[in-house]
Amino acid sequence: MTTLSDLVRSVRYEVIPAKSIEATVVESVPTDVTVAVTASPTKGLDATLELAERLAGQGYRVVPHLSARLVVDEAHLEEIVKRMQAAGVDDVFVPAGDADPPAGKYEGSLPVLAELTRMGRPFGNVGITGYPESHPSIDDDVTIQSMWDKRAHATYIVSNMCFDAAAIGRWIGRVRRRNVALPIQVGLAGPVERTKLLSMATKIGVGESTRFLTKHVSWLVRFTAPGGYSPDRLLRKAAGTLTSPDSGVAGLHVFTFNQVAETEHWRQRLLERLPSPPRS
Repeated sequence: MTTLSDLVRSVRYEVIPAKSIEATVVESVPTDVTVAVTASPTKGLDATLELAERLAGQGYRVVPHLSARLVVDEAHLEEIVKRMQAAGVDDVFVPAGDADPPAGKYEGSLPVLAELTRMGRPFGNVGITGYPESHPSIDDDVTIQSMWDKRAHATYIVSNMCFDAAAIGRWIGRVRRRNVALPIQVGLAGPVERTKLLSMATKIGVGESTRFLTKHVSWLVRFTAPGGYSPDRLLRKAAGTLTSPDSGVAGLHVFTFNQVAETEHWRQRLLERLPSPPRS
């Protein structure tokens, strides 16, 4: 049976391709932790791919975000695939992304996923997005149906950040009732400090920060309210769902907002407090 300790050990950290993040990751994150690298309209895909290449060269298992709306066309996608394969990357995450307008022909992630399948599935692992809480611009039923449509092209689901244990449980139940059996990486915000969160928002660009905060006002409130958010508390409340065999949760996807040293310190302290998995 999967334990909470197992899930905390099977963690992956999401980082933003900022200037100093490579050095911070290398200094503070062990190489057995998977690192996912986001993509943004402000920085473009090249920043994501370059950081993925550098971290892969440092011995990390890296998951670049291939935002569909930043991919120009099939030729561009083929270039990306070759570049990531040359770096030894075998895992990609394919969201739609926020570029408006799109850089090319792709409005959403499904056509990119289908194109990767047509190319012979060049990556062994392909992730898609799930939304435990409502998407700011897409109806809940549409997001669940979209997951069904994408399931044939993917190998796992990453849930978006959520602060409500009950909402996580309801969403996983809906996914499984729809007969989507892909393993789930549950999205979890790390132990983010308010001042550092606001500093990070500034660093990723004023326009992008404004879009993020406009779409996710409730997230900012959770982070900034005194005692308003604790990843430990959320994990305790969601433990029954996360460890249930019926849930199919494979690990935790931690949104670090580039506070990776603090996040790794928090994880190690948490592992010390959690019961160790039984030895076989």
